[in-house]
Amino acid sequence: MTIIHWPISERPREKLLQRGASVLSDAELLAIFLRTGIVGKSAVDLARELLQHFGSLSDIFSSSQSEFCQFPGLGNAKYAQLQAVLEMSRRALAEELKCNDVLNSPQSVRNFLRLSLARKPHEVFLGIFLDTRNQIIASEELASGTLTETSVYPREVIKRTLYHNAASVIFAHNHPSGKTDPSHADLMLTEILKKALATIDVKLLDHFIITSDNEILSFSEHHLI
Repeated sequence: MTIIHWPISERPREKLLQRGASVLSDAELLAIFLRTGIVGKSAVDLARELLQHFGSLSDIFSSSQSEFCQFPGLGNAKYAQLQAVLEMSRRALAEELKCNDVLNSPQSVRNFLRLSLARKPHEVFLGIFLDTRNQIIASEELASGTLTETSVYPREVIKRTLYHNAASVIFAHNHPSGKTDPSHADLMLTEILKKALATIDVKLLDHFIITSDNEILSFSEHHLI
């Protein structure tokens, strides 16, 4: 039975409009994004198969173009739409953070970092530069690959900090391995950058590690800074 033959109250789009997006299941939300199913399968059926195949919404979001498009009923157009949705979400969170005191919006910071870093296939080191009101001036990718004190150059970090005239900085990087535990290199790098920033009277507020499972560790909360 196609969705059009379902009771109106059970159709994902109508359900969302009547009761809000939060009441929908992952499959129902994904079905609204897909819009249509394929022969013999409704959009909800297709969404359920997608979730079963990839494992979760976040795994769908992080799939490569070839992985995504190999699934029946999907293609380049849908992949482009998906990437556009993710990028709009990242930009919306970034805009929200730029209008608020970051220290008073810890969950927003975490959400932004998860969207930005959690599903990266390789390590990425991000710098978030803040003004005297703890509002974000800019966020930049400062390095990628295997992160050590030799791959993230303190001189370059200082250069970007001065360029943005930042009063404080937050660092974040991802662990594709899925473990939040900071390595010895992570701890050494953080200490080196903290001391380098102190020479220009800039404070390191925190350093976050984000895993592929969306777990997050704060160095500040664990007294590692």
